[in-house]
Amino acid sequence: MTAAGIARLAGVGRAAVSNWRRRHADFPKPVGGTETSPAFALRDVEQWLRDQGKIAEVPARERVWQQLVGHPAGAAAALRQAGAVLLLVQERPAAWRQLRAAADDAELTGVLPAMLESVLTGRLGPEHPVRGLTRAALAPSAALVRAAGDLATADGAAAAYDFLLGRHLDANPRQYTLTPPGPAALMAELAASAGPFGTVLDPACGAGGLLAAARTADAAPLALHGQESDPDLAALTALRLALEAPGADVRVRAADTLRADAFPQLAADAVLVHPPFNERNWGHDELAYDPRWEYGLPARNESELAWVQHALARLRPGGTAVLLMPPAAASRRSGRRIRADLLRRGALRAVIALPAGAAPPNNIPLHLWVLRKPGGSPAVPHLLVVDTAASAGRDKFDWQTVRATAVDAWRDFDRDGGIEEVPGVCRSLAAIDLLGDDVDLAPARHLPPPAAAGGPAELARVHDRLTATLARTAELAPHPGTDTAAQPPAGRWPLTTVGELARSGALVLRAGGPGTAGPGGGAPAVLTDHDVIGGLAPSGTLPETPTGASPEEPVLVQEGDVVVPVLGGGATARVVDEATAGAALGRNLTLLRPDTAALDPWFLAGFLRGTANNRQASSYASTATRLDVRRLQLPRLPLVEQRRYSRRFADLAAFESALRLASRLGEQLVQGLHDGLTDGSVDPD
Repeated sequence: MTAAGIARLAGVGRAAVSNWRRRHADFPKPVGGTETSPAFALRDVEQWLRDQGKIAEVPARERVWQQLVGHPAGAAAALRQAGAVLLLVQERPAAWRQLRAAADDAELTGVLPAMLESVLTGRLGPEHPVRGLTRAALAPSAALVRAAGDLATADGAAAAYDFLLGRHLDANPRQYTLTPPGPAALMAELAASAGPFGTVLDPACGAGGLLAAARTADAAPLALHGQESDPDLAALTALRLALEAPGADVRVRAADTLRADAFPQLAADAVLVHPPFNERNWGHDELAYDPRWEYGLPARNESELAWVQHALARLRPGGTAVLLMPPAAASRRSGRRIRADLLRRGALRAVIALPAGAAPPNNIPLHLWVLRKPGGSPAVPHLLVVDTAASAGRDKFDWQTVRATAVDAWRDFDRDGGIEEVPGVCRSLAAIDLLGDDVDLAPARHLPPPAAAGGPAELARVHDRLTATLARTAELAPHPGTDTAAQPPAGRWPLTTVGELARSGALVLRAGGPGTAGPGGGAPAVLTDHDVIGGLAPSGTLPETPTGASPEEPVLVQEGDVVVPVLGGGATARVVDEATAGAALGRNLTLLRPDTAALDPWFLAGFLRGTANNRQASSYASTATRLDVRRLQLPRLPLVEQRRYSRRFADLAAFESALRLASRLGEQLVQGLHDGLTDGSVDPD
């Protein structure tokens, strides 16, 4: 097991494990791995933790997980075996209890394969992908089989498998592209808005996130069909769905969907897909005459449009498909003929732009395409375009607002065939208006800017705020003074460093960083280095706690703390006010908590911002300047004298804040006037 595994086992952070290795000579020695990522023997680590009183007993979940990781056939094969046993426990608990109580290892692995095959065939069909569960394969896994069965008895089979599969996916982030729960739930909700569906298909099902989300939509489907090209992942997904949906008909197949469709006769009520993006080798040449290309043969670089047409081909008339698409698919010239035909025939009903970061790849704002298979009444070709970016902030976004914006707009449009235009958010367009040279369907290109929505009245309010702020700025502008004789040269002050003050107890130093959100929400916002440098409110969010791990407590800032960026911040220090107190301290920040009986916060922050002070405490060992906060200096002055400086530093901070606000209001007014003049809502006179 790695240091990360030890941290999970003991319920601590990885830094604590590193400290144990340094401080305790009897800490177990590595038995494998590399110098940067050593591996340790589970038994030795368990014993050491018990001896130190850091753990009473290894949790059953951790014990099963460590057996999976160390399995000679690999974690995926071991997880397949454990999942099949969990399914047996769920489907035939009495048979498992009898087998578990009576059988030794040889008898267990001799009888078990036939029992597992019977259960798998009954739940997943005769062509199920969970293969290789022979006596020879199970013999080295007898301990794992027993531990997995015991875990299912204690926690429930579905919960046990959810933990093990989640840990496996978290441990291999580069191997799997997952659809986050938020977008998956949104896609299922959009598909379910037309009414209950009996059958759902995901032809690129991956780990089964979309099919699992369909189970929690308004009406749980009776049949779940999935296809995945990776045989191991297809097997794991089949087990997940069988365990999570005991009443549903589950069919998962392992094959390349476009080249070897496993469900050619299926007419699903809904299709949910997060297809692979930008695939060149999707079968363009060999599938040139495939009957699925009803709207045109996709170009070699338009694999996403092949998935769109595959989804439509597997729908019943009137069925709904929702696909997560790259934004380029809405505007690439190579796909314009297919997009045009999808519009003309009323198959493409909506394009919804999500904020960047909603799903991987996180650096681009992905789109959702909502399609309806034509059938019955003549099509009324209109397209709904929605841009949810207005619901997103610069560093985080409110997912519930994004979801509500998309779902409300789609339901109104689907019910009434049109929708009231909301500038910058949503609009219904006639297909004929989109059939230009490029057939560009990107929502942002068809929505008036939101700044124009308020018109001149909103711009007048911004103007009034800017005028008042500029007047306030003039009042706050400090005068530098001329009586230099009253000021002693800096060199005459006795100096101390932040490091010396920390050692003497005059202040406490804390580094920002580790911290995760616990279950149930309510996590504090994160104060980022960007917020400190820009004088903004906390805008970050804590990362989710890895599956099965204990949440790590973040460092929370208090009123009167001084926060300093250590990377690229220049001469910056911020005194935490009442509004910011309670936020979590982000990465690349250092917190200084002064003892106010000896050290004034504004005095501390003001002297830390000195340019010469920062220069002598900075490292230029790399292209990014890093500040050694402990080397920053300030003079040794009595508290009364500190407060003389403190008042001036606080005045400068107020002046700086007013300047920033004036800058933001000025930019808003300038852009608003440009938009108003160019869209006609503001008269030039």
